[in-house]
Amino acid sequence: MTRDALTDQPWFADIIRPSRYLGNEPNVRRKPRLEVDLHVGLAFPDVYEVGMSHQGLKILYRILNDAGGIAAERVFCPWVDLEAALREHGRPLETLESGTPLAELDVLGFSLQHELCYTNVLTMLDLAGIPFAASHRNKSHPLVIAGGPACFNPEPVAGIFDAFLIGDGEEATLEICERVRRAIRTGTAREDLLADLTSIQGVYIPSFFEPVYGRDGVLEKITPLRPGYEVVRKALVPDLGPFPSPADPVVPFSEPVHDRLAVEICRGCTRGCRFCQAGMIYRPARERAPDEILEIVRRGLAGTGYEDVSLLSLSTGDYSAIGPLLTALMDRQSRDRISVSLPSLRIDSLDEAWFEQIKRVRKTGFTLAPEAGSDRLRRVINKSLTNSGILQAARKVYGAGWKLIKLYFMVGLPGETEEDLQAVVRLSREVARLAGGRGKRPRLHVSVAAFVPKAHTPFMWEPQITLEESRRRMHLIRDGLRDRRIRVKWNAPEMSRLEGVFSRGDRRLLPALVRAWESGARFDAWGEQYRMEIWEEAFRAEGIDVDDHLTRRRSEEETLPWDHIQTGVKKSYLLRERRRAEREAFTPDCRIQCLECGVCDHERVDPVIQEPDRTLPPADTSEPEPEQGRTFLLTFSKTGGSRYLGHLELARAFNRALRRVGLFPAHTGGFHPTPKVSFTSPLPVGTESLQETVRVELRDPPSPVEIRQRLNRALPEGLRILLVEDVTSLKKRNRLLETRYSITSREEGFDQAAARRFLGAGEHVIVKTTPKGKERAVDARALVRDIQCPSPDTVELALLHPPGPSLKPGDIVREIFGLTDAQAISLKILKTKQILG
Repeated sequence: MTRDALTDQPWFADIIRPSRYLGNEPNVRRKPRLEVDLHVGLAFPDVYEVGMSHQGLKILYRILNDAGGIAAERVFCPWVDLEAALREHGRPLETLESGTPLAELDVLGFSLQHELCYTNVLTMLDLAGIPFAASHRNKSHPLVIAGGPACFNPEPVAGIFDAFLIGDGEEATLEICERVRRAIRTGTAREDLLADLTSIQGVYIPSFFEPVYGRDGVLEKITPLRPGYEVVRKALVPDLGPFPSPADPVVPFSEPVHDRLAVEICRGCTRGCRFCQAGMIYRPARERAPDEILEIVRRGLAGTGYEDVSLLSLSTGDYSAIGPLLTALMDRQSRDRISVSLPSLRIDSLDEAWFEQIKRVRKTGFTLAPEAGSDRLRRVINKSLTNSGILQAARKVYGAGWKLIKLYFMVGLPGETEEDLQAVVRLSREVARLAGGRGKRPRLHVSVAAFVPKAHTPFMWEPQITLEESRRRMHLIRDGLRDRRIRVKWNAPEMSRLEGVFSRGDRRLLPALVRAWESGARFDAWGEQYRMEIWEEAFRAEGIDVDDHLTRRRSEEETLPWDHIQTGVKKSYLLRERRRAEREAFTPDCRIQCLECGVCDHERVDPVIQEPDRTLPPADTSEPEPEQGRTFLLTFSKTGGSRYLGHLELARAFNRALRRVGLFPAHTGGFHPTPKVSFTSPLPVGTESLQETVRVELRDPPSPVEIRQRLNRALPEGLRILLVEDVTSLKKRNRLLETRYSITSREEGFDQAAARRFLGAGEHVIVKTTPKGKERAVDARALVRDIQCPSPDTVELALLHPPGPSLKPGDIVREIFGLTDAQAISLKILKTKQILG
């Protein structure tokens, strides 16, 4: 079944954000079938917008597709509406690039970023017709594997996967694919393939280990079933240099959560926050060379057309050469209105000089994470911040012109008291006072989440507070911050409760997971989808004591479900850090002093730290000339899969295509400059058009002919520039007067007599529902200049565009001819012409 078959379904236009499922975005990679001997699905068990923001997916997509003979294609969990439609119409879940059903792949690799995505894994497997249990699959099924941070305790979902990759994937993923490819060529049995994979560092085969439980239900031991394969050491890339961030990642149509060019400047963290799993499992810190970063950014912006760059790290401000890097980036990019954001700043690493660099284009916002309200509790969690330092940082941020600060806190940290909760309130109020009282909008956002103990951290033995206590503490903070300058948000504690069960759970949780999924659990990380009652019933039915999983303090002597998974950080080090937390003792940054945590062997593996005063190649720092350009009117067609792009998605696609081919729009002035690109009228999603227009002001443009040629090389399938006209001399913008449509039906249901009755009426009121749910009466007759039925299955419609509310052509035709829902959905609408005045 091909991808066109899905987009041609009459119901597809009514799917929420159909552009999620097109697979024809810029920079997508497709390989001819004859050149492929290993077909890999990169599965992200969440919606497209979340998955397309994930850096790991982009890295593996490039690495695998750069390898000869391997085709890596993306697949995301369909939203609930498409899931229902696929089931109703008996269609399997397919990859985006080629429309290949997942069951026909050789390898299906899931990215497990958190525990609340597990039901989505089951949805994707079920829609593919792949059995949930690894023990029920054979070599006719794809090898189902998983990677990502949630895999550092893989036990709750161990029964689903044939294999896990623990740790960095750049080298190990290719090696896994080579072994699978060899097994396919030689006809190797699945069990023998799994045995072969055990020699790859980081590969965990769950079926080669067996947990043993005592009479009291406590895990006694994890028994290895194969000699020489007793533990699994994480895969680790000692240097990021050979693995640059992709310079030409796929550019999404549907706006992802992080809609910008993301460049990983460092992996790992040296701070040692005791609650932070990422800080432990991604050790050691490996910084990318700043000149490499500059080149990745240069190539990435040229290859994507993005206007924003995000420097990724667990703690971006700790990057050793951040000062010279920021200056060099802004020197090179500010003239093209490229902004730079630092998404993970530590308050104690803020430098006022950075503010001046970042705001050279636009202020991208500041997010700070004190985590706790008191200095004492921060010592417990090893966060070297003080309230005075936080207030000083906030004063700098507001003073530099930022209007909004976001603060992140946790409740339920080990050792937290009522005084610590009140300290959150006091600190937040003091920060808000620094913002001043002008304006009606909040100047401070406070986000609160319940602490969830994680595997491989010093707090993995600690209890998690109850649901009721989480609610009480969050409400205390909310009630203490009732202030128009402050907005308080919190992660639902019910979801933290579920996360806590799975984060330290074992294999006995899998039946409850399947039962909850069968009862309708989907997208548990999405507040509007999470249904706590389903989970509570599933746990009861399977005899799972949720309180035991959450509130029981683990003994330091008991076997933990993840003890056979080794991150490199020794358990003795974690215990030592637990003792220091109890004493409120601070552990220094390992940049300053090696703490012998166990990760580094000081031969192959050591921290990779850049020189802080690194000299970078100079750039042109002259101020750009005032923007003076020429204005063009572009006429284009929008057909095929591109008809499913919404108006904002179309605008992003055009803006980025312009930049990719070196056509730079002029910008508005003000606080947030925007490109001078405006479309004549929005087109309903699902409607094709032979004539659309967009007005663009370009800096230093080439000829109209070259503009047309360049853009047609960069625009996605279905968007085609037909004509480029220089309209700089026109004093007024053209106004849309009339639009003409040709509308066809699969059935013969159009009657010219009905059209004549409509044209002869004085008015014909249609009640439309606005996006906000309000009803509005619109006179359809006043909008229709003419309507004709050249055949029983075709309508020619001419619509006028007077000021006031409008109607979609499909709604007008449906009303005139009394079409049923099924008939209306099946209409094919083609815009044939627009008349401007």
